[in-house]
Amino acid sequence: MVTDATTPNSPIDQISEAFLEAYVELSPASATFMGIQGHDHELPDLSPAGYDALIELNRRTVAQASAVPVSSPREEVAKDALLERLGLELERYEAGVPQSQLNAIASVPTDIRQVFDLMPTATQDDWETIAIRLNLVGTTLDGYRETLIEQAAAGRVSAARQVNGLAERIASWTGTEGDDFFSGLAAKAPDSAVKGTVEAAAASARKAYDLFGQWLTTDLLPQAPSRDACGREVYELASRDFLGATVDLEETYAWGWQELGRIEGEMQTIAAALNGGDRSIEAVAELLDNDPVRKIHGKEAFRDWMQQLADAAVTELAGTHFDIPDTIRRIDCEIAPTSDGSIYYTPPSEDLTTRPGQMWWAVPAGVDEFATWREVTTVYHEGVPGHHLQVAQTMLRTDLLNRWQRVGCWVSGHGEGWALYAERLMEELGYLEEPGARLGMLDAQGLRAARVIVDIGMHLELEIPAGNPFGWRPGERWNAELGFEFLRAHSRMETEFLRAELDRYLGWPGQAPSYKVGERIWLQAREDAKQRKGAAFDLQAFHTGALNLGSIGLDPLRRALAKL
Repeated sequence: MVTDATTPNSPIDQISEAFLEAYVELSPASATFMGIQGHDHELPDLSPAGYDALIELNRRTVAQASAVPVSSPREEVAKDALLERLGLELERYEAGVPQSQLNAIASVPTDIRQVFDLMPTATQDDWETIAIRLNLVGTTLDGYRETLIEQAAAGRVSAARQVNGLAERIASWTGTEGDDFFSGLAAKAPDSAVKGTVEAAAASARKAYDLFGQWLTTDLLPQAPSRDACGREVYELASRDFLGATVDLEETYAWGWQELGRIEGEMQTIAAALNGGDRSIEAVAELLDNDPVRKIHGKEAFRDWMQQLADAAVTELAGTHFDIPDTIRRIDCEIAPTSDGSIYYTPPSEDLTTRPGQMWWAVPAGVDEFATWREVTTVYHEGVPGHHLQVAQTMLRTDLLNRWQRVGCWVSGHGEGWALYAERLMEELGYLEEPGARLGMLDAQGLRAARVIVDIGMHLELEIPAGNPFGWRPGERWNAELGFEFLRAHSRMETEFLRAELDRYLGWPGQAPSYKVGERIWLQAREDAKQRKGAAFDLQAFHTGALNLGSIGLDPLRRALAKL
């Protein structure tokens, strides 16, 4: 635990930190993701009783926090942030969402698999801890199965597409339809007495996952609805959860169309300049993909390229546009031990020394060539000034933020919105002057805008507007087939990647729009600050003040920024 003599210790801070301590006892895998030590030998109880314990903890904490007085703007922000997150989580529990919603990207089986990527492996004791946790996988999945059965009896089952998708993802981990993650993990254990222990534990975990995957297809799938759309009531709750804000969904849907039209117009202008006047985005993307100067061969070489770019960004931005302390200037770029195509960031350990911030890329099987024009902006998104700067700087502010604020709170709209804002900021700062890199940034922005349209449109089954910028299928209503057709028309990604993207949106309602909508709210907040301060507005000071609030819901963020 990182503390010093000035660590906040008001009543609301004490309540927040007591919640975090109790929460990681109930959810020890979350402790590992947060970088909190002392729980790596445990896994959570995700049976109905385990969820009841989490619900009671949230309810008790909300009651305590609601009653406690605050005496400063800093305490007001801390209270606002805690009540917004925990109050919304109680609403989600009451709707059965955490207990019943599963998908291939973000649900219990995925979290439990990924937690092993973050565990220390330097010593024999570390490997013994890994073995202990591997042996608990079966018990955790058994408890989760009980919860899913209980939820199914209440009529809450995720769509068949999601049940199938998770079963397929599990098969890709166990070697049934891909690499055997568990054998690969055990193979890294030292050649000593502990190796056999790890191998046996890995075999136990693999078997538990195989059995759970089989249960998904034989027992849960027949109960799963074929309809993908979650409907307005569930979607409104999901949107609030991912944004920490309430937005007008119809207005946001209409804005998504306008924003995608704007972005593609800019892309066409760059395409014409790069490709002899041809405004075709597809044609210039093919040209850049085949440019040997913009191509890297081999996963390791690609990782090294990412590392060099990430390190350069830290060096050049530190002391000029951001204050970046030496203790958080390290970020490690890694090739993930799986091959599902996901790209993600994991934070440093709480002590900022045991584990650095890490950027992970789960390269799909068979992929060995990489087009750098697409990925310059990804490095800025995941590294600096994106997630790594935001998360690691928050962890440092022991003088302003309580422990829950520093390591226990994450709001997607705030975090992903900031990372997308960071991509655009790098363009403003002159780091994307190379036309291919700028086109790559706009391409990524365009996909995020298309997500807003597709995600809201499919889940609310909205009508495609007659006046849309592309004249595309006016008057028809969204479904999964139209969603894929739209993504195909507005993205330069591989077909299988886009199919996985579509499944992600359908199984994780509200998450995909949080990037672009979050960026929109960050930009609005910056513009509001400019209007308030006039000639006294300082961009670096705005960024410092905003990030010093920690990860926070976007409605609380706007309220807090208005007082800075």
